[in-house]
Amino acid sequence: MKNATRLILLMLSLTTILAGKPLWAAEEGAEELAKKAQNPVADMISVPFQNNFNFGVGPGNDMQYVLNIQPVIPIHLSADWNLITRTIAPVIYQPEMTVGAGSTFGLGDINTTLFLSPAKPSKFIWGVGPILQFPTATDSVLGTGKWSAGPAAVGLVMEGHWVVGALANNIWSYTGQSDRPSVSQFLFQYFINYNLPEGWYLTSAPIITANWEAESGNKWTVPLGGGVGKIWRIGKLPVNTQLQAFYNVEKPDLAADWSLRFQVQLLFPK
Repeated sequence: MKNATRLILLMLSLTTILAGKPLWAAEEGAEELAKKAQNPVADMISVPFQNNFNFGVGPGNDMQYVLNIQPVIPIHLSADWNLITRTIAPVIYQPEMTVGAGSTFGLGDINTTLFLSPAKPSKFIWGVGPILQFPTATDSVLGTGKWSAGPAAVGLVMEGHWVVGALANNIWSYTGQSDRPSVSQFLFQYFINYNLPEGWYLTSAPIITANWEAESGNKWTVPLGGGVGKIWRIGKLPVNTQLQAFYNVEKPDLAADWSLRFQVQLLFPK
């Protein structure tokens, strides 16, 4: 737990330093802030803390907890191009997966995505670039033991109160512990948001994954669901909160039956 706290403080400090400005600027409207928070390549620093509670995991039908700390930092390359850095550092409580093994808690494998995206807004917003995954797990149960990389892309449109789009990536391992299985994993996340008055919005953003190395019948995890979110403030600091629930209509053996996702996202607009 101490290591996780230090990681959170380090990322918040890094965000402040790279911003090179106060943690908040002039106030924007709630719907405008919500749309920026829903845009994965928005030109805005943010730090989401995504709490995932996964139920029905393992032989004991236990709960797995995953806290994804996900700082997003844009870098202005030129007047025409931005580089949007999106890092995910998972802190995991893993219940017993084989009888007698016990539970595990610690840091998982960190990954970073670098999206090259046009700086000037248009009707269709997009970004492409590499995703890099590092073997940072504090226990073999929590990570792959491999260095992995691959392509990533995101695209979305904002029309009226709607923000609709999708993000996808695929990673393959290229080096690492020789006694660990190779990595070949796919991720696809569509997101549908409808913004309401006073900062409220409806949202659905399930994360669909495939492990191409798994045996037949255990490759795909396909959740369905959604929830609600709201923009509010701590003083002048905007905060985006949301709660979603998902049921896995397709999943590997011993994976979660359903999950709750509660996210708190600190926003640092210009």
